[in-house]
Amino acid sequence: MSKTRKMWVYNPPKSPTPKVPERVKAEVQTKADQLIETVLKPKHIQPPPEDNDFNYIVDLFSKWYRHYFYFCAKYCSPGPNAIAPFFEIKFARLEYVGDNRFHLSFMRHTDEWAQLYPNVSLDECLAAVKDDPWFIP
Repeated sequence: MSKTRKMWVYNPPKSPTPKVPERVKAEVQTKADQLIETVLKPKHIQPPPEDNDFNYIVDLFSKWYRHYFYFCAKYCSPGPNAIAPFFEIKFARLEYVGDNRFHLSFMRHTDEWAQLYPNVSLDECLAAVKDDPWFIP
């Protein structure tokens, strides 16, 4: 029977996440809100369905949390077995990585983020959220 030897190994700390400059936050928020108002809301927000057993989108919005920027959808849940009348889902995430570059991810059905576009510019991220079917709320 063999014994495994334990030994010390150097484990350097992870590189710190870059702090998002306020001007970048403002630019991202402005451009994302414009995209939401002009493209995403007209495309995805529809009148309530006549069959009230299914969830439907009532609002789209965005928000910052630390160095992440999220695109979110608010759903109405009108069915008789609904736990709550409304719920929110994050469907796209921009992670600031420095130098006006972002990682763009979508939320999988397993509640895990899947990165599709690493290290891209803000305009490329917004174009992907607009056109790529992975980012449908």
